[in-house]
Amino acid sequence: MRRAADLAAAGLIDVARIPLLEAVGATYTIAVPTALAALIDPTDPADPIARQVLPDPRELTVHPEERSDPIGDAAFSPLRGVTHRYPDRVLLRPLLSCPMYCRFCFRREVVGRAAGSLTPTELDAAVDYIAGTPGIREVILTGGDPLLLSARRLGALLARLASIGHVESLRIHTRVPVADPTRIDAGYVAALRQHKPVWLSVHTNHPRELTAAVAAALARMADGGVPLLAQTVLLRGVNDDPAVLEALFRRLVTLRVKPYYLHHPDLAPGTAHFRLGLAEGQAIFRQLRGRVPGHALPTYVLDIPGGAGKVPVEAPWIEERPGGGYIVTDPRGVQHAYETPRTPWERSPDRDPQ
Repeated sequence: MRRAADLAAAGLIDVARIPLLEAVGATYTIAVPTALAALIDPTDPADPIARQVLPDPRELTVHPEERSDPIGDAAFSPLRGVTHRYPDRVLLRPLLSCPMYCRFCFRREVVGRAAGSLTPTELDAAVDYIAGTPGIREVILTGGDPLLLSARRLGALLARLASIGHVESLRIHTRVPVADPTRIDAGYVAALRQHKPVWLSVHTNHPRELTAAVAAALARMADGGVPLLAQTVLLRGVNDDPAVLEALFRRLVTLRVKPYYLHHPDLAPGTAHFRLGLAEGQAIFRQLRGRVPGHALPTYVLDIPGGAGKVPVEAPWIEERPGGGYIVTDPRGVQHAYETPRTPWERSPDRDPQ
């Protein structure tokens, strides 16, 4: 479903809201896959699945602290489709399409737009850059969603990257196993198996997303020898509850998926209604310690605005300033000021997520 009218026909939004939500869709692409739509309770105005995938008029309100490129991809992009922020690893974005468009996405300014896939020439240039940069030891395919490539194209790209001598491992970030689990068939599993390790990081934010079909898709990959990680974004109204996160992380471990990162939400435009303050996030995360085993506990991280990299949301990386806000020390030892934005309900009495 890609239009507000489609969402209304499916009973997911009120017909009267179509014009307002079409205006949101004109700025930020809408895509709600069938697998996720089936999980939404349309009678619950606070449904955590709906909150992630259905457009919201508040997306058109941009606050002063928000940035069109919140983690500074552009500053570290030597050529189209490549981001080289850390010396030993590089991001490769072969396409900018997704099976669903999360309403909190930090690349929401570019994904789903007409930019589309890299051309063959651009992809060749990206692979040549990686081959010509011996310090790169890991290539991370992201996007968009790399698993929207056909199994043949994905396998061919992974084989090219794995053939580069100094590349030791590959990683893929994806929402496909949750958004379209039936896509993960034997052909895909075969494509992921290379002579160098291919780690697959699944994006999932709520235990209800981990349906029987998703569990089966993850099992096909785990049984096929693909090591699985998970990344989660801490989101107000979705999983800002220790019990919800505990259920999610425990379920992932039973599915042979290692919870890897819990991301503090980025300063993407129009996403203030999802963001928590750092102190709120730290309080939630502290409650998880002792409630789940160590291998089920991800690292809670902040991607420093502007491109300085990600750091754990704990001392000594992040220190509260006596006068308010925080000092964040990046991986190179450089300090950055980080002001915690006020929470949305401090800005407005309207707390209705719809």
